[in-house]
Amino acid sequence: MNMYLNALGVICNLGAGKAAVAEALFAGDDSGIRSEHGWIPQHEPPLGSVKAQLPPIPATLIERRNNRNNRLLLAAALEIEADIRAAMERYGHARVGIVLGTSTTGIEEATHGIGAYRRDGAWPEDYRYAHQELGAPAEFLAEWLSVSGPCYGISTACTSGARALLSAQRLLRLGVCDAVVCGGVDTLCRLAINGFHALEAIDMQRCDPFSRHRRGINIGEAAALFLMTRERGPVQWLGGGASSDAYHMSSPDPEGTGATTAMRNALQSAGLEATRIDYINLHGTATELNDSMESRAVAGVFGSAVPCSSTKSLTGHTLAAAGALEAAFCWLSLADSRSERRLPPHLWDGEADSALPALNFTHVGSHLPTGGRRYIMSNSFAFGGNNACLIFGDPA
Repeated sequence: MNMYLNALGVICNLGAGKAAVAEALFAGDDSGIRSEHGWIPQHEPPLGSVKAQLPPIPATLIERRNNRNNRLLLAAALEIEADIRAAMERYGHARVGIVLGTSTTGIEEATHGIGAYRRDGAWPEDYRYAHQELGAPAEFLAEWLSVSGPCYGISTACTSGARALLSAQRLLRLGVCDAVVCGGVDTLCRLAINGFHALEAIDMQRCDPFSRHRRGINIGEAAALFLMTRERGPVQWLGGGASSDAYHMSSPDPEGTGATTAMRNALQSAGLEATRIDYINLHGTATELNDSMESRAVAGVFGSAVPCSSTKSLTGHTLAAAGALEAAFCWLSLADSRSERRLPPHLWDGEADSALPALNFTHVGSHLPTGGRRYIMSNSFAFGGNNACLIFGDPA
């Protein structure tokens, strides 16, 4: 059964909308990573925060759904609203599903309310427990669109957005839905930023994926939404694979066993040999353990020739949105209006870690091969050894 990603709505620190994001992405514009105060006491970590003005929550939903996470999600949804509503008209409201990955939801607003309760002994009037519920973003989107198909959230840390696309595939394959709005959304929040800082995983300088000087992540925020259907579209969904290391609650298996399994499962799902993949968007967090195991896993499956890059030096790690955002970057490469089909560049200091297998990193100006069908893989590897790999291609 063929499936396609017919439409994409996206917003991140690179810009609002496909055109702005693509322009900054392919140019390697890293100006969207800026040091900011107020998030970690006595520090100013570089963050990939969205500076674009976000749309207001509709008046009928503002009392229960007004938080930054939902406004960021709405910005992405508005870009493809016409496509979604056309699908609802074509298939019926009950045949359109919504599956979203998230981890922060509206926890920043919720923590302000909890802080006020501790200070004053009473909940502030604008406190809503629903802000911090993991299914809340999907419910908000369903309420706004009046969709009555399956609607739920997925929270598997940094694979959440990728897992949402895998779940959408399953709904279409089983005939439960005819169209699924799927993707991920996460916003900056003090809980996550300080949590990673406590784990000594935050780099107080620009992150440096796969460098011998890598020290940790920068954090960002984003929303990326796809409309997945069986109707032919600009990018074909070819399959995906998943696995779980069950190795450690925060550290990956150092040999990359789970990552290797997920990549091989994705290739099998897509019916492709490893040699057919033209580009890999790496998870590439710039942490010591992730980059070490991922480079070993990629080299073990693909060798050292396939072009690849981590885009987290451009956007920061957008946590649960990362799998969807980086799938969006793959979509932009395949749907690029330029004939060369540009690839996201790998920005780093160029100083390789001699302890790691060499990888073929892209640069500004790298592009997909000309002629024939092109195939792209996107990797997501999360806390708890949760792994997901997705494969996209030119339409058959």
